[in-house]
Amino acid sequence: MKLIDTKNQLNDKEKHIGKVVGVDNATLTNIQLKAGEEIAEHDSKNEAIIIVRKGKVRFTVEGKPVEVTPEHILHMTPLEKHSLHAIDDTDLVLVQVKP
Repeated sequence: MKLIDTKNQLNDKEKHIGKVVGVDNATLTNIQLKAGEEIAEHDSKNEAIIIVRKGKVRFTVEGKPVEVTPEHILHMTPLEKHSLHAIDDTDLVLVQVKP
């Protein structure tokens, strides 16, 4: 068992993106954004699962906008182009599943 700390980083700085843990078939990354911050369009060779722990973020996936909150989990397949915009201060976990 391993308990992983993902404390709030936004008090000390703006945007925070940090790898939390890597295992054989996945990487978990904690992303924290202040309201209004964005991550430009990109894609990933890996399958991606987004779990929002706090806030609301608008993803644009292949040109289609979708708002993601703690009530949702977003799944994206490899190579789907996407960007994100934090509507509120947001804390999310990105799980990249390796083939």
